[in-house]
Amino acid sequence: MSTATSDTATSGTAAPRTGGSRTDGSRTGGSRTSEPHADGPRTAKPTALTVIRRVAWLANAVFWSVVAVREAVDHGWPAGTLALVFLIAPDLTFLVGLRDAPHMARGQLPPRAVPFYNAAHRALVPAVLIAALVTVGQAVWAPVLAALCGWLAHISYDRAFGFGLRTKEGFQRD
Repeated sequence: MSTATSDTATSGTAAPRTGGSRTDGSRTGGSRTSEPHADGPRTAKPTALTVIRRVAWLANAVFWSVVAVREAVDHGWPAGTLALVFLIAPDLTFLVGLRDAPHMARGQLPPRAVPFYNAAHRALVPAVLIAALVTVGQAVWAPVLAALCGWLAHISYDRAFGFGLRTKEGFQRD
């Protein structure tokens, strides 16, 4: 039988740790951020503000999904096809770093794919393009509007489920 250390030897129960390493090498305690470390990003319990942001992003995602579907129903298969393509397309940026993926930590995007991923996941880009299309008025081509709505819905769903922009090393930003 091995000798117990510190609090286990005196009280018979182990005291909770506030920080440090577990036996599997991962860290415990510390800040509430997702800091990269040897085993990948650290996960933490979301704060109230994080939950509010995610709910707002989810409401935004549902709104843009409804607009994209409405455009598809009103304007036919070209609008529906483009909305679906742009709902999926931002994640195709993962293919840029596919050959480096086996060498990355869990949850890390290969650094060469990060600029493409971040460019495709900035909500400002499709939002500005939608605003430009709407200001044009009657010259708006419905399939383009549906595609931009699908793109914005994708970004909003990602943010709602905790997937944001990446650091230059490829880990999730806070």
